[in-house]
Amino acid sequence: MRISVFGLGYVGCVSAACLASMGHEVVGVDVNPAKIELVNGGRAPIVEERIGELVERAVREGRLRATSDAAAAVGSSDLSLVCVGTPSAPNGSLSTAYLERVAEQIGRALRPGHVVVFRSTMLPGTCAELLIPILELSSGLRAGADFGVAVNPEFLREGTSVRDFFAPPKTVIGESDPASGDVVAALYEGLPGEVFRVPIPVAEMTKYADNAFHAVKIGFANELGAVCQALGVDSYQVMDVFLADRKLNISPAYLRPGFAFGGSCLPKDLRGLVYAARKADVSVPLLSHVLPANEAHLRRAFDLVTAPGLRKVGLFGLSFKPGTDDLRESPLVELAERLLGKGYDLRIYDANVSMSRLMGANREYIAERLPHLGDLLADSVTEVLDHAEVCVIGSTDPAVLDGLDGFRGKVIDLVRVPGAATHRDRRDYVGIGW
Repeated sequence: MRISVFGLGYVGCVSAACLASMGHEVVGVDVNPAKIELVNGGRAPIVEERIGELVERAVREGRLRATSDAAAAVGSSDLSLVCVGTPSAPNGSLSTAYLERVAEQIGRALRPGHVVVFRSTMLPGTCAELLIPILELSSGLRAGADFGVAVNPEFLREGTSVRDFFAPPKTVIGESDPASGDVVAALYEGLPGEVFRVPIPVAEMTKYADNAFHAVKIGFANELGAVCQALGVDSYQVMDVFLADRKLNISPAYLRPGFAFGGSCLPKDLRGLVYAARKADVSVPLLSHVLPANEAHLRRAFDLVTAPGLRKVGLFGLSFKPGTDDLRESPLVELAERLLGKGYDLRIYDANVSMSRLMGANREYIAERLPHLGDLLADSVTEVLDHAEVCVIGSTDPAVLDGLDGFRGKVIDLVRVPGAATHRDRRDYVGIGW
């Protein structure tokens, strides 16, 4: 394939050199004459493992060159890979100045059939609302019909970026049309890792999900290490045990958006750990904000329920997680308590919760938080549906899901019911995180 790569920094240079080493014909485009001179001389403009030998070989074999002539580069290629920077402004907002400039340059030289692929990190909506209009205005062509657009985020770590390019954890392609996605997928043919072909905004967001989680992991490990040190515990031994759990700790567990967490363990243990850190005079801002973040999510659910201004509410689910009757620190109990406190007419159904079976600490907890629970609990799904103008789905009980088919009121979904993606545009349906 003939490829033009815009931006010869860490991402662009590595992408250009690696693609050239795979047999593609690559021309790099940059505004910096020094970078152009280095590449054309067979030298890499960045310091990175293996990049020097890749650039030297690709230039010597005639598969890689560099230029400042954007129009000529687009005219001599089938696909343009945009790898320019998107730095932060002082207020934290994303600067798209370089992206806009390159989109205009590519647009002026665009021919039908060309595919423009954005590899730069950008927030959802940037491509559809900013860059595609620039390309269309500059070219007089239509995206998805006359030319293709894709977003192909990179997952390259500086220091190991060449290795990461050839052994990616995944390949993400956000496509304007399937034909454009096919072209991008062909770039990486033969490389390992699962390929995700998704809507463009999903591709834009994946890089932020990854980097935010990486930052959280580093912050978590460092704060835990500081607490361990203060308490005289070897943090590396603790983390060796933690990392060995591939079922819950290092796994997809707990990484699906939904309702707030609760129960007898997580809130209590977080409070205990934060207290121990405070007592040891160790600052743990990440850990100390987990419970406030959970509280904010609970408020988000309350606001969704109350926003329609309807007073009769049906709540499906009450225990802190499915398959149990444990009500201790259940966020659904907290939600019910707040609704009652604001005067809402509430009915609740949870197949696992019965006043006659509650005992011990569980019964004491609910007696304190919802002393009139017996009057609120319904015997059937139908009883709640007949009562409600707004239904809050906090349970995946099949009987609840079946009963919803005939419900004509407002639905607030806290669990992502099957088919939720098709419901999102309905005015009577709101998902808490999708």
